[in-house]
Amino acid sequence: MNRIAVIAGSHRHPSQSGKVARFIEQMIVTELDGVDSYLLDLGATPLPLWAPNMWELDALSDQNWGPVSGALAECTGVVVVTPEWGGMVPAALKNLFLLCSRNELSHKPGLIVAVSSGLNGAYPIAELRMSSYKNTQFCYIPENIIVRNVRSVFNDYNDPLTEEAYLRQRLKYALLLLVAYADALKVVRQSGVVDLATYPFGM
Repeated sequence: MNRIAVIAGSHRHPSQSGKVARFIEQMIVTELDGVDSYLLDLGATPLPLWAPNMWELDALSDQNWGPVSGALAECTGVVVVTPEWGGMVPAALKNLFLLCSRNELSHKPGLIVAVSSGLNGAYPIAELRMSSYKNTQFCYIPENIIVRNVRSVFNDYNDPLTEEAYLRQRLKYALLLLVAYADALKVVRQSGVVDLATYPFGM
């Protein structure tokens, strides 16, 4: 069985990113057969701030990060929901990727869902694809979603609006792709080719 993590990358609480993340989680458990989910809302679960010496302090014993690290390690794919703040990804989300240094995301597929209150939302996609995969060895799939004018959509899963019909269809398509990639990358992780002991970091 696949288990998909859904990460709400805003450290506001409540947030529109959290709303979208919960919507996605409901779509996963309602419409995808044999797929479980894990929701991480960074607004509701503040994580320790990464520091260069934190592993010497045994970060896994942290009451917040330890359980999150373990839960992410058990997931086979990840949906990253990120708002666009000043054209950038929030600090809490970047911090999460710095914390993921124990192969929690290695050779697992990721789907980016960008959220914007207006007509923007593309910059976080470019930023995540450029800077969040090196040491995590996270594999973003080619598909991504941008939820524009987010306050007006995805407010009630059981009461779909006409104007969000295409977005719902595209989101389900992207989630199905993510699950297919999750199945494929299980084969890669189990192939014996992956050597994280020798090559734990990217170049």
